[in-house]
Amino acid sequence: MKKWLALLGITLSFVAGGVSAQLPDFTDLVEKQSPAVVNIATMQNSRQRTRKPRMPEPDEMFDLFRRMMPPEGQVMLPPKRGQGSGFLISPDGYILTNTHVVDDVDEVVVKLNDKREFRAKVIGTDARTDVALIKINADKLPAVSIGDPNKLRVGEWVLAIGAPFGFENSATAGIVSAKGRSLPQENYVPFIQTDVAVNPGNSGGPLFNLRGEVVGMNSQIISRSGGYMGLSFAIPIDVATDVAEQLKTRGSVQRGRLGVTIQEVTSDLAESFGLKSPHGALIADVEAGSPAEKAGVQVSDIVLKFDGKPVNSSIDLPRLVGATTPGARATLTIWRKGEERELSVKVGEMTDAKVAVKAPEAKKTNRAGLAVSELTREQKSILKITNGVLVDEATGPAARAGIQSGDVIVAVNNQGVNTPDEVALLLNDTSRNTAALLVKRGEDAHYVSLRLEK
Repeated sequence: MKKWLALLGITLSFVAGGVSAQLPDFTDLVEKQSPAVVNIATMQNSRQRTRKPRMPEPDEMFDLFRRMMPPEGQVMLPPKRGQGSGFLISPDGYILTNTHVVDDVDEVVVKLNDKREFRAKVIGTDARTDVALIKINADKLPAVSIGDPNKLRVGEWVLAIGAPFGFENSATAGIVSAKGRSLPQENYVPFIQTDVAVNPGNSGGPLFNLRGEVVGMNSQIISRSGGYMGLSFAIPIDVATDVAEQLKTRGSVQRGRLGVTIQEVTSDLAESFGLKSPHGALIADVEAGSPAEKAGVQVSDIVLKFDGKPVNSSIDLPRLVGATTPGARATLTIWRKGEERELSVKVGEMTDAKVAVKAPEAKKTNRAGLAVSELTREQKSILKITNGVLVDEATGPAARAGIQSGDVIVAVNNQGVNTPDEVALLLNDTSRNTAALLVKRGEDAHYVSLRLEK
């Protein structure tokens, strides 16, 4: 009984009347590691194509609104907001998170455990592994300790910290359910499967072992409801940090390639090829002129090892080849006609897909994130105002405050404005951290208060 419980990480204590079981105490781990976990909020300014509507003959009022509308054929939609988690890997502000958290967004805001907020720069993203590297402009920050996921054992206790559904710094615990899992369309990540409760908002957060070391980054769940159902998957931290280092140093990820099509070796196939057990990767096709063809690889070969590393399943081969530096020499151990052979191959470079991209810098015109233009005298007359500027684009603090393209800014901090320079002068005043804008939308006018970026 004691031995069985010990395997589950449960300790026994004897009390009067019987035996009680005590689960691991995670309190010290959470207290020590939470400062290095961050909450990530994103915003995407999206546009939707639409057919040009039938309009009446132009008149003075229509001409005004036509000029204030977005470009023909496009309608501005409300900003699309998202959330996720991440963790600091260095004191100078580098953060790991998932690509699907920060990809194709216009703004990334990082909130630290001490409630400070920073606008983050996306250093690079990698869709194949779902790993992204972002950075905030800060230093002397708490960073996580990196562990070795290869030493994880199935049944071992692990703990996740993140922001499920926006609830920041939530801790959930469970065990490692399996290692080296493959998921559909995910050929380059040997996922760690756990039963740790992971929900939307946890994406990109760390997975800790009991020593307080990060062993994985929470990435996916399998669910019929959209929420946690006991199946959570984390990217091993060694895979994530390797991708992050490449994104940091070169802005993209290099991956090796052989140029072959492979399939799983079933029991029947193993028997027909004379293998004692079903393992390896069966070559179904060899691309003409590929590194594999030049090395002498043939259809019906079974790859048993790649550069000395065992290929237990067909899914192992893409991972091993992809992790190899293009141009490097590797040894293929293959099964051909009832015997093992070794081939030397010069690994090529994968160029058929854009595997990493640097996000463009978001457009920034002033500390409020406003792009504005002047109104004509006729437009002011129709709107019955003596001053004001037209909002062409709203990002950052302005968008978060609800300001939209087509709005008219009448005054900033109770001072009337008529030009973009006047707006920039008032909003870029470093002695103020907030601004009050008088905004006119249609017939309505109202004040909007916003906090300016530093």
